[in-house]
Amino acid sequence: MAKQVAIVGAGISGLLACKYTLSKGFDPVVFESRDSIGGVWTKTIQSTKLQTPKSLYQFSDFPWPPQVTEDFPTQNQVLDYLQAYAHHFNLFKNIRFNSKVVSLSYEGPSDAEMEAWAFWSETGEPFAPKGKWNVTVENTSSRTTETYQVDFVILCLGRYSDVPKFPNFPANKGPEAFPGKVIHSMEYSNMDHATAHKFIQGKQVTVVGFQKSGMDISMEISTANGIEHPCTLLYRTEHWNIPDYIPWGVPLGYLYQSRFSELLIHKPAEGLLLSLLATIFSPLRWGISKFVESHIKRKLRLAQHGLRKEASNLRKRKVLPFAVKDCVTGKTRLPLYRECIHPRIPQLALVGLSVSVADLFTSEIRCRWLVELLSGTFKLPSLKEMESNVSQWNDSMKQSLGEYYERSCLGALQIWYIDQLCKDMGWNPRRKKGLLRELFEPYGPLDYV
Repeated sequence: MAKQVAIVGAGISGLLACKYTLSKGFDPVVFESRDSIGGVWTKTIQSTKLQTPKSLYQFSDFPWPPQVTEDFPTQNQVLDYLQAYAHHFNLFKNIRFNSKVVSLSYEGPSDAEMEAWAFWSETGEPFAPKGKWNVTVENTSSRTTETYQVDFVILCLGRYSDVPKFPNFPANKGPEAFPGKVIHSMEYSNMDHATAHKFIQGKQVTVVGFQKSGMDISMEISTANGIEHPCTLLYRTEHWNIPDYIPWGVPLGYLYQSRFSELLIHKPAEGLLLSLLATIFSPLRWGISKFVESHIKRKLRLAQHGLRKEASNLRKRKVLPFAVKDCVTGKTRLPLYRECIHPRIPQLALVGLSVSVADLFTSEIRCRWLVELLSGTFKLPSLKEMESNVSQWNDSMKQSLGEYYERSCLGALQIWYIDQLCKDMGWNPRRKKGLLRELFEPYGPLDYV
């Protein structure tokens, strides 16, 4: 009898997990709380588009349709693409819509027994001899619940999973102290487009946070209100937001998504030679950043528009209506081996939690790695070895990402990370033809067909 796998979430990672577990003969059931697939793409603001080129954001075995000619498709185009993928691989028969997972409980060995394990799931196998997961699911329409017993659980909730993150404010100094309306970006995104436009029109709006949702919402508000009601964007640390992917005629992938670009960065467990090369080439990191920065300044004509280099109007005020420190923080980094397996939680995996340059790309490789593990192609190392590896990656992330390391971002180490997955599966991580192409050509999904 086929092992049953529960998959929580029918976003991109959930669809991939369903497709690849089916391909290996497992019996997956996908629980999706909404009435449609797509995850974060089902509810976005009107102007949302891909922030990476579609060549990086595609399934390795299902290309974008030829009628999508834009490099950065819109929300509706992305949803149509995901729908077509699910239909092509006949995934809908395995998806339970309006099914919200309300609890997970592990039935098997006691906590004391699991503490004594030297290997994941006791034997190092993906399925423990005595362990099962009980998954309690609520039907969001009828409000009835049902419990499923499965052999393995894959959480595909992403980083956002419908749970807004609000900071902890001192008593009476949070949103209640502000005379206006305070909402989370998720609440704004969940509005239909007409309601959202009416909500912001003619209002003085401040957006707190400088990540993609903050930038997208700020642009939408500025477009709607113009100079009569300018939008204020409030953030702690400024970042360059690149206006296109071809600075000075050089595709950005050649600067940031190639093996050579990763040679400039220290990597976990890289060895003496690669560590030495990263140190020697480190000045090039500054040079590449300045190269891209000069293009941004020229294209956006910052000097001509009189943009001040650095300024803070906040310093002129003695009291702020409410605290803004830590409004956009990621204070949690799970100790996941290969960004997928918690060494101390048996028969469970997470896909889509860590972010990268192209999440679909890395989620697909991670799902392929996971099903090879479930199929017995390879075994995990001991718990001690896995925890040591997690520590190495954490230390490396701290070094390269600084204060942002806790956000589980693979960032500039995407190729190095995928190399480790390939080696586990017995694949050749070198996917290009010829040394020059291997070093300088950007890597993408089609390299792993």
